[in-house]
Amino acid sequence: MHYTIRIFSVLSFTVFALFSFGCTPSIGPAAANRPAERTLKTPETVSSRPKIIAFGDSLTAGFGLSEKESYPYLLQEKLKADGFDFEVINAGVSGDTSLGGLERADWVLDQENAQVLILELGANDLSRGAPVAKMKSNLDQIIRKAKARNLKVLLCGMLAPPTMGADYQRQFVAAFPDLAAQHKIEFLPFLLENVARQKELNQADGIHPNAEGARIMADNIYKALRPMLKA
Repeated sequence: MHYTIRIFSVLSFTVFALFSFGCTPSIGPAAANRPAERTLKTPETVSSRPKIIAFGDSLTAGFGLSEKESYPYLLQEKLKADGFDFEVINAGVSGDTSLGGLERADWVLDQENAQVLILELGANDLSRGAPVAKMKSNLDQIIRKAKARNLKVLLCGMLAPPTMGADYQRQFVAAFPDLAAQHKIEFLPFLLENVARQKELNQADGIHPNAEGARIMADNIYKALRPMLKA
């Protein structure tokens, strides 16, 4: 419960347009079951080092940014600076939903020597008005697949705007800490803390972080990730 309280204290969320996180327009319920537009490809790996899989949508993929400005790349640099010998795999796909993530989870998680999963999905389910129970089930299955492979999991939470209705908002926001508690995994309540609604930290769409915003997002993730790692 304290996770939920903390989430709501981050920002009021009155005008923050979370609907378009994955570059998908706000559309009606009929589109909720439509597959996300995405390019399915195996994440590129360059070594047999222990791996951290950054698994998500446009926030992970680095929409509108160069490769070196994306959070997985910045995370790799932070790990290197602190003496951690991990390879960070960018498995982000713009527009991906929790269902899209579930569909590609097996071959993404089957990376050689994968040890940690950073799971960032759900915003595009919100933009499509998908049932929260279905999103939660998809994320639950991804987490189970990761745990079956003995991967540590860091789950990133999302927020929902009040325009979705109080009941939907409450269910959506609570789904993430509920899953974290159920599976006893690490939880980051809101990866865009100190970035969301800050005009100077976002791209022209007001949704995706710019280079400076991505650096703050990487800091947020690293603070939650670092205690999970062994040098």
